[in-house]
Amino acid sequence: MHPCERVDLGFVDTAPFRFVSTVELGITPEQLFEVLGDADSWPHWATVITYVEWTSPPPRGVGTTRTVTMRGGIIGNEEFLAWEPFQHMAFRFNEASTGSIAAFAEDYRVVPTAGGCHLTWVMAMKPRGVAARLGMSLGRPVMGRMFQKFLYNLRDYTAHPNRNVQS
Repeated sequence: MHPCERVDLGFVDTAPFRFVSTVELGITPEQLFEVLGDADSWPHWATVITYVEWTSPPPRGVGTTRTVTMRGGIIGNEEFLAWEPFQHMAFRFNEASTGSIAAFAEDYRVVPTAGGCHLTWVMAMKPRGVAARLGMSLGRPVMGRMFQKFLYNLRDYTAHPNRNVQS
């Protein structure tokens, strides 16, 4: 594993590469946090993820850790920087299986709405090395669309009548 910079919450606003996606969901913030806390749900909507394992015992909070395995053999060891139930969660990579990630963080902000909730997700990254920076620069439009698609997938997943969310 390669160490990543131990960034703070400010990184999601200052990272060299930022992707901001939003979606309206027809579930409550409480139901959304149930989905986000379910390790098995992530591969259903964030399709780059193949496996999530919480490596800290409940309750979830700042300092909670988990390991995420993604397509292409990328593994990230994450630490939560924010955990405000039903409102906000954020995490960073402390380590990654690839040396091309210098720093990585994600931020999820939830606002209740009349019909459910509004989610804003920011993925922030600082690549390491010329090739990684060039790849991120060239791939930015495709990545932006892919990340927005993940949130549409989340909307579809949470609207499914057989989902594991209490109605």
